[in-house]
Amino acid sequence: MLWTKGYPFDNKHARIEALEGPILHPSSSDPLVLSADQAKGLALACSSAVFIGSSFIIKKKGLRVAGANGVRAGIGGYSYLVEPLWWAGMLTMIVGEIANFAAYAFAPAILVTPLGALSIIVSAVLAHIMLNERLNIFGILGCVLCIVGSMTIVLHAPEEREITSLLQVWNMALQPGFLLYCLVATAIILYLIVSVAPNHGNSNVFVYLAICSLVGSLSVMSVKALGIALKLTFQGQNQFVFIETYFCILVVAICVVTQINYLNRALDMFNTAIVSPIYYVMFTLLTITASLIMFQEPQTGTQIMTEGCGFTTIVIGTFLLHATRELDISLSDLTQLLRAPPPGSQSAVRFSAMEMGRLQ
Repeated sequence: MLWTKGYPFDNKHARIEALEGPILHPSSSDPLVLSADQAKGLALACSSAVFIGSSFIIKKKGLRVAGANGVRAGIGGYSYLVEPLWWAGMLTMIVGEIANFAAYAFAPAILVTPLGALSIIVSAVLAHIMLNERLNIFGILGCVLCIVGSMTIVLHAPEEREITSLLQVWNMALQPGFLLYCLVATAIILYLIVSVAPNHGNSNVFVYLAICSLVGSLSVMSVKALGIALKLTFQGQNQFVFIETYFCILVVAICVVTQINYLNRALDMFNTAIVSPIYYVMFTLLTITASLIMFQEPQTGTQIMTEGCGFTTIVIGTFLLHATRELDISLSDLTQLLRAPPPGSQSAVRFSAMEMGRLQ
């Protein structure tokens, strides 16, 4: 009888462990302790959020300048391609995406993707400073909720199975469940691009962002595969001898170009405070769904419920950022409301009328 980490194993289990890697027991791992690879993925994802959040604002300013001098991106123009400020934002986004790309090589998608909420916070703060899009007390509360929700997911992210080659990821992608997801997502994307976007894209923010989010959920899976391929190649196991690697590169290139095109249209036609949170929620939900279908990381019931609570907290935070963006209200205003006269009194009626008129 063998004893490992406080658990008895017979010779059969020892042979399985030798062939398939360590057997993980949920009770033997502390959810509050991140592995070395998870810590690297966490650091890369946080730095990515800073760059990507900043790129939204820089690109928005570039789109404004380009729209004043040529055909706007929202109606199909590409004058932003000759605008240096837009390219500065694009370069910032590329740096952020490279960091995000690397993060997927070290940590599971269910940990990396929710940290995109930090880019919303960066974007909201910079929009307040640079674009005069006011961040009120509810917006600040929304930012705090995004951070709390992100930390909840980070601290309870599942351990990812050890992947030894790109072909292992390729075999996961060929599972019937994930192939069905890809087929359905592709059909919806084509329908939105061909039938819906030409008529409703400029009036409904969800059209362009749905295209970006669905395409993004497919690109993340290829990014994950490429990240693992690069990681293993640097470790001495060349993954570029497989044709599957180049297929993943092609998928990523097509998805990135599509996302950039429709995200530019959304940013040009709608307020950044609307685009960032809605895009985050849709992209995160679809990416986590695709990740769970493809990788099937083992999780306990407690982990799933905690991650669900964390994601719900992030959604509430992003909703506050979006729904209250037009309110001109501060902490002192809330203090005055708390000190309002008793309801029903004549002064209370005057006070309510005065406050409603001022907020409107």
